[in-house]
Amino acid sequence: MLVLPVPGGGLQNWSPSGPPLPAPDGTPSSTRIAYAAAHVVADALADEPYSVDWDTTLAFREHLWACGLGVAEAMDTAQRGMGLDWATTRQLVTRTGAAAAGRRWCAGVGTDQLPPGPATVASIVDAWREQLDLVAGAGAIPVVMASRALAAAAKGPDDYHAAYGKLLSEAGGPVLLHWLGEQFDPALAGYWGHDDVRAAARELAALCAGHAGTIAGVKVSVLDAEVEVGFRRALPAGVACYTGDDFNYPELIAGDAEGHSEALLGVFDPIAPVAAAALARLDDGDEAGFRARLGPTVALAREIFRAPTRHYKTGVVFLAYLNGHQDHFRMLAGQESARTITHLATLLRLADEAGVLADPDVAQARMRPLLQAAGVA
Repeated sequence: MLVLPVPGGGLQNWSPSGPPLPAPDGTPSSTRIAYAAAHVVADALADEPYSVDWDTTLAFREHLWACGLGVAEAMDTAQRGMGLDWATTRQLVTRTGAAAAGRRWCAGVGTDQLPPGPATVASIVDAWREQLDLVAGAGAIPVVMASRALAAAAKGPDDYHAAYGKLLSEAGGPVLLHWLGEQFDPALAGYWGHDDVRAAARELAALCAGHAGTIAGVKVSVLDAEVEVGFRRALPAGVACYTGDDFNYPELIAGDAEGHSEALLGVFDPIAPVAAAALARLDDGDEAGFRARLGPTVALAREIFRAPTRHYKTGVVFLAYLNGHQDHFRMLAGQESARTITHLATLLRLADEAGVLADPDVAQARMRPLLQAAGVA
């Protein structure tokens, strides 16, 4: 039993009572494409605050593959823009490529190697191209990520079309695009040249129509299921929608009579075994079983990704620590301090209710020193 702080103040006694974690057989889904956006494990004993524990980081990717999920590498879940610099990202992509051995993976293509300050559209395209060449050369499907530099430089929709059009016209193979909402990164406000999310969706759909031969899909991370469904229906044939909606993913993956979203989700990192078991039920035509298995994880996901959403990575790493995938609760640049002990205690309770804890006794033992450090008796 633990004594946990609760929202609004106060303490309560708590013991785990949730369902056991399923043991997936490692078979990828036959009806959905599913990627988990993987976090990186910090080297807690290094002199530099941005050092990565490569062995443990790659072992976690093996865990995701063993669950039957694809690995989405070097995305914002891996602290791109919040501690993971381009030099380390290059190593991450290269090391994952060497480990992949033909298994499904994709990787983020950004512009974070640009120097601080204003950038031209031409320099932004060059930065994208450099990263795209690395990612494709490592064997991954490139995911062209939203660029903070372009958000700052663009004067309107035409600048987005020019930048993406130039890159896509030169791409040597199919790519995914990533539309990341400002909830995840405030620097991306007004992306695609519009403050209104529906107008932005129309702009992106038009870009996809003009480059349907190169764009294999779009990851949508705007936390609005209605907008995502409308955007999904507007996409040209052959361009898939990948949900990045960590609030509404069960309904978006299940889909409707007009289609469904594939999955490329940060929340699949901490709930990988449960997600894999749910997808197996969907493969069997058991949508009710899919929803019954995945539905209880939504409360956990909504707590992990609650505002300020950009700090969701803290919850992802916290659950990896509780589940024994790393020996410490430390993040690059000390980002573990971005959330409160009450938030962490809430995550523990919700993870138990969702059947996400690998070993409840281990989770309690690992939670206890965090509570003591926070002054909880």
